[in-house]
Amino acid sequence: MEIVRELPLDQVLLGDCVPLMDMLPPASVHCVFADPPYNLQLRGELRRPDDSLVDGVDEDWDRFTDFAAYDRFTREWLTACRRVMRKDGTIWVIGSYHNIFRIGAILQDLGFWILNDVVWRKANPMPNFRGRRFTNAHETMIWAARDRDSRYKFNYQAMKSLNDDVQMRSDWFIPLCTGDERLRNQHGLKLHPTQKPEALLHRVLLASTSPGDIVLDPFLGTGTTASVAKRLHRHFIGIERHPAYAEAAIGRVRRTKPGVGAGESTPTRRDMPRVPFGSLVERGLIAEGTKLFDKQRRVAAIVAADGSLVSGDIRGSIHKVGATLQNAPSCNGWTFWHFERGGVATALDVLRSENPAP
Repeated sequence: MEIVRELPLDQVLLGDCVPLMDMLPPASVHCVFADPPYNLQLRGELRRPDDSLVDGVDEDWDRFTDFAAYDRFTREWLTACRRVMRKDGTIWVIGSYHNIFRIGAILQDLGFWILNDVVWRKANPMPNFRGRRFTNAHETMIWAARDRDSRYKFNYQAMKSLNDDVQMRSDWFIPLCTGDERLRNQHGLKLHPTQKPEALLHRVLLASTSPGDIVLDPFLGTGTTASVAKRLHRHFIGIERHPAYAEAAIGRVRRTKPGVGAGESTPTRRDMPRVPFGSLVERGLIAEGTKLFDKQRRVAAIVAADGSLVSGDIRGSIHKVGATLQNAPSCNGWTFWHFERGGVATALDVLRSENPAP
């Protein structure tokens, strides 16, 4: 008899991510956001020209003996992530030039299907103090589906709405985490050296999840993913092995209030209920005998009682007749065909939007 394991929803789990993920049931999470150790390979302290110490990443969790050890670590946690991801799930992994290319290759080796690499352009990057390289002004995120044939979720219209109704690009200009959002210890120093801004996670989760979805973060840090998930009405499972970070994340989540809405985003046309054109005819929303025409009024057709269109010897659906008259392989009849309403040419799609399926 199979043992059904309950998910630890909206909890911060203290410990190493691989054994804790192994305790989760397979195919149980909708989305993973991972901000793994960068493996910076730092040797000694990094100082500014005035000899002051740079508050960089020098913690033990970012130290690996060599690239082979880092690759083994990466393969283990990505394998664990893939097991718990649903077939339609996606994963986001963020990193710098030190690690993101190695991670990308291992993602592909394990069967993930890369959808995008997204460049997070930092509005206020840390300068290159030695003056021997370009300033590192960005980090790279890889967005990948569980496999090549996944029917993954992408809230295209939400991203377009977020970007003033212009298609969202793959370079995101977002400031570093600063001000009140930055968590600090009792000495006023940064609690975590690579705390991510909430704006970044807001966009990630809005793009690839829906309200009620489960988001897993195997390297939760101080809880940005969990906090944003709660605000957007998503469930989260956070894993963090550093006790101080985990404690901070728990407190941060407790202070976070869910958004006043339902966390929903604008649906795409694919997400909207399917409405047959014939249903508009039988409901009397467009009458039999109505003349339809394209936007330029070059071709026309008449609506039949069964919802088909008639144009000369051509008869068929709004899509088939539109395609035939244009000598095209296909046609979206909803946007191609128009009718006269109040002296204005109005697309059938407007009528469909105003009168969704009952």
